[in-house]
Amino acid sequence: MIEFAPYPIPVVTPEGNGYVVYVTSNNLWENDEVTVAMEEGGQWRHFNTGQIKAWNNLTYGIKKASQ
Repeated sequence: MIEFAPYPIPVVTPEGNGYVVYVTSNNLWENDEVTVAMEEGGQWRHFNTGQIKAWNNLTYGIKKASQ
């Protein structure tokens, strides 16, 4: 498990914007499970890495993705 503390990563998910708090490996080299704190309502949701997109990172030229 990798925890992104104290700086969770902002992401866009199929259910809206949120913050990746930690990633759990499924030992298959892809589609690890991420735990996301949702921006609206604060619920915790689990997604595969293939379901989320980086929200914004100007250092790498990533602009906010649409849902």
